[in-house]
Amino acid sequence: MIPPKQSSEFVARMEIVLDVYKRPYNKDNPVICMDETPKQLIGEIRVPIPHRPGSPARHDYEYKRNGVCNIFMASEPLQGKRYVQVTEYKKKDDWAAFIKAIAGHYKNASKITLVMDNYGTHTLGSFYEVFSPAVAKELIDRFEFVYTPKHGSWLNMAEIELNVLQKQCLNRRIPDIEILEREIEAWTRARNSKKCRINWQFTTQDSRTKLKRLYPTIDV
Repeated sequence: MIPPKQSSEFVARMEIVLDVYKRPYNKDNPVICMDETPKQLIGEIRVPIPHRPGSPARHDYEYKRNGVCNIFMASEPLQGKRYVQVTEYKKKDDWAAFIKAIAGHYKNASKITLVMDNYGTHTLGSFYEVFSPAVAKELIDRFEFVYTPKHGSWLNMAEIELNVLQKQCLNRRIPDIEILEREIEAWTRARNSKKCRINWQFTTQDSRTKLKRLYPTIDV
């Protein structure tokens, strides 16, 4: 969703994100995009009729809701890598643990640039509420946090990866977290092996032209 009227805060944060996306690949300072999404777990009440030649698989219209879990996505667009984790919740301790896991994946990087939205748990204070002060400060120092603007989730490339995950892997009934984890792990391995990259083309110049209405009008 794009703001319906001028917003200096939106365009300022948008241009910061777009500047990050212009950076060339740097193994000492990789750019990672992070996002999360809920997943409804759905079980079958009646055994589905399997696929047969000339006849697709058939599922009964009745189903059982088995609760909702959370999927964290971390994507490194320039390298075609992604790291996905399923959690029962998406509380601040879940988010902080996921960020710590990202840091572990890039332990040789001097700095990790992390693009994400400004969801309520995505704060520096969350680290201090979950970890000891020493661990919290160490994690914060590992990252450069870059926030997408409010109503600017489309600027987060991790959202694109989540959409691909949904279409290729999650567009069916999955009854429990264990099966979900196995399916996502297989999808992640396959997509990483192909080094699938996102061809991001929207630039700051594009924003100043196509989204000109969002920029404040000033007298020069």
